[in-house]
Amino acid sequence: MTTPPTAVTATELTKTYGTGDTRVAALRGVSLVVPSGEFLAIMGPSGSGKSTLLHCLAGLDTASSGRVRIGDSELGGLSDGRLTRLRRDAVGFVFQSFNLLPTLSAADNILLPLRLAGRRPDQAWLDRVIDLLGLADRMHHRPAQLSGGQQQRVACARALITRPRVIFADEPTGNLDSRAGAEVLSLLRASVRELGQTVVMVTHDPRAASYADRVVFLADGRIVDEVTQPTPDVVLDRVGRLETRAA
Repeated sequence: MTTPPTAVTATELTKTYGTGDTRVAALRGVSLVVPSGEFLAIMGPSGSGKSTLLHCLAGLDTASSGRVRIGDSELGGLSDGRLTRLRRDAVGFVFQSFNLLPTLSAADNILLPLRLAGRRPDQAWLDRVIDLLGLADRMHHRPAQLSGGQQQRVACARALITRPRVIFADEPTGNLDSRAGAEVLSLLRASVRELGQTVVMVTHDPRAASYADRVVFLADGRIVDEVTQPTPDVVLDRVGRLETRAA
């Protein structure tokens, strides 16, 4: 059986903020490998370092020490310009707050990363993404004319349109009701299954984590546990143990 290529690799990541008495260690030697085509969820108690880890993996923040690779590119060796291009071309982002431009239609929001890169859309890929996300009848609507779930679907389409090596999702269902959240998670799951996408998602919600192939758990800036093929009950049990230990 052929081993899939690696989408993201982190090696002994540390991240500290402040100095002296105000020094805080957010990450303490985190190592992680995310194969291409995997849906990975990152969980942990508040302050465990999960968002810091996501931001370092995505090149939005710089680790204090250690290495991050996206595909064959080591982030620490890139100039600011090359890092910007890598984030634009090889990485997609889905955030809790949607981050859509209110004056643009859904179609223009989706195509924005390509236009900023001076690239023409692949019409067949665009049609496939729009069909997968069920947005065909919403392409000319502006964000204010869309529900929260529809806005997040537009954000997912925008993340997919460049065919990135990996999508990073930070609490993507945090502003959605349970039904809309389940729809967005199903679409992220479908992007992995049907489009071969890699997704790395931070969430506090055991139901959301159960859509992933694997869940890693952080506590005090370290990976302390992981579960493959998770169920909501198993994830809830692991989270409960970590919170009890932290208390």
